[in-house]
Amino acid sequence: MPESSLPQAPVPDAHPPISPLARLALSMHGRPPAMPVGWRDGAVLDHAHFAARMSAWAGLLEGQAGRHFALYLDESIEFGAALLGAWQAGKTVWLTADTLPGSCASLAASVDGFLGQFPAAHAPLPLPADSLAERAWTQLADDFPALVVYTSGSTGAAQAIPKKLSQLASEVATLERLFGEHADGAAVVATVSHQHIYGLLFKVLWPLAAGRAVHAHSVDYPEQLAALLARGPCVLAASPAHLKRLPQHIDWSGARAQLRAVFSSGGPLALDSALAAGHLLGRVPREIYGSSETGGVAWRQRVPEHPEDESWQGFPGVNWRLMDDGALEVRSAHLADDGWLCLADRARVTAPGRFQLLGRSDRIVKIEEKRISLNAIEAALLATPLVLDARVLLCDAPAGERQKVAAFIVCSAAGRALLDVEGKLALNRQLQTALGGQVDAVAVPRRWRYLEQLPINAQGKTTQALLLALLEKPRLPHARLIERSAEGETPRLLFELHVPANLFYFEGHFTGAPLLPGVVQVEWALHFARQHLDLPARFRAMHALKFQQPVMPDRPVRLALEYDAPKASLQFRYLSDAGQHASGRILFHPNAAAVPDGGADTPTPAASAC
Repeated sequence: MPESSLPQAPVPDAHPPISPLARLALSMHGRPPAMPVGWRDGAVLDHAHFAARMSAWAGLLEGQAGRHFALYLDESIEFGAALLGAWQAGKTVWLTADTLPGSCASLAASVDGFLGQFPAAHAPLPLPADSLAERAWTQLADDFPALVVYTSGSTGAAQAIPKKLSQLASEVATLERLFGEHADGAAVVATVSHQHIYGLLFKVLWPLAAGRAVHAHSVDYPEQLAALLARGPCVLAASPAHLKRLPQHIDWSGARAQLRAVFSSGGPLALDSALAAGHLLGRVPREIYGSSETGGVAWRQRVPEHPEDESWQGFPGVNWRLMDDGALEVRSAHLADDGWLCLADRARVTAPGRFQLLGRSDRIVKIEEKRISLNAIEAALLATPLVLDARVLLCDAPAGERQKVAAFIVCSAAGRALLDVEGKLALNRQLQTALGGQVDAVAVPRRWRYLEQLPINAQGKTTQALLLALLEKPRLPHARLIERSAEGETPRLLFELHVPANLFYFEGHFTGAPLLPGVVQVEWALHFARQHLDLPARFRAMHALKFQQPVMPDRPVRLALEYDAPKASLQFRYLSDAGQHASGRILFHPNAAAVPDGGADTPTPAASAC
């Protein structure tokens, strides 16, 4: 059952006093066993369940050597139990926003093990079975090294930031002091992941400490969000990227009746987006300004009566000041020590205790010994009538070559019309001409990507890693599952594929007349089948392989898959309006364990496609 349609368990009107994080495991274990901790897939989970899961994770990790463990779970209640259990076992938890190869490789150099939903190559420990054994829950020290979190990577490579328990406890106490009255008696709904500091605080640590129930899964679709918000009193933790895309055609009346507060973090929310979200949801978002390194710094809530007011109010207990160059400095218990930390943001004082952000000061790069402002390039692009949104970054260059600036553009209606009629080169030239009088020649972008929207991660952020990935030549087509059916033990899948012209496999195959290699077509069939079907591990043979027509760039094709489980046979066909392009049958060993290692059988056809 989708979480939007699950029955709403009652949320108590009154909650116990907020629990200090050092005693949180003790508090969770001591609460009424039937008190709800939240919902997962239609089921109400109570504190008895949570205590059993905490105990299971603590027992698992107490038997593990090493102190540092990476944790990735996409469900917040199990994540919270794993986190508190790990702390009880004396472990420091490392959080990552994703499980991409680069992220995992970075973690592998720093941690002693992996927990949760990491790729099998990193040998994550299995989820432990519930433990009913009585155990002694301990109060942790304030200086306990609880976490290592990563910066978002939106302005550069992600950096690891250690967090003591006292820093996290200070943040939770501040949130309760500022916003507790708005959240009391309300369930917590989120569109963001707890794998980042904002989601961790608003969806896990603050609700657990305050005894508020949470919806375990992040909400992906606006239709699901509208239905879930209408179920009962709630608060919403979202990001600017999610809030500015709320569709107006959905019925938000239930949300307006039930929402107590909306929170947004990850970047400033434009005035029109903030007010539009307020109109749809009935609550103008409270924006949180901070970072992985600083924790929460300030907040604001826009009002239509004063659209010119873009200022932020500092959090209680957070001191701030401006340097001579306008750089913002902060000092608070959210930081690792009591010293002043200089931020990359510039600001100006607007009123006593309030400041306005003026942009970042750290996006200065050097090209050919010239200082170049990436912010200035973005501003110049946004000033043209052809651009709706833009990001630029400096690309790494091969040895001996000059570094180049890459631009990622979301076109306006005028820009899209020019792109459709005259093509990419014409739009490139117009934007380069527009930059000519404002940007040094060495800084004019040489690489351009035109997008429907900027890519965002689970925290709603456009990171440097996501943008750089768009410059790489893809190895997979754009795929959409358009049909799924089954007759007995024979499931059938139908995909719609778009094969981009810059596909990696078109290089050299062939110059001037690119064709998709047959071995790649076999590999894709296996790839998409394994995503949706439970296939045996070992390849046995290939039968009836035929290639009737070539698959060419930017031509839509359909991939039909049919799996006969009793025969361990996968039939694939590539089709289009022009007819059938390719077909074949892949056979597997039904019992992989029965195949001796080192036998004559080919382990998988995928190896040939690399």
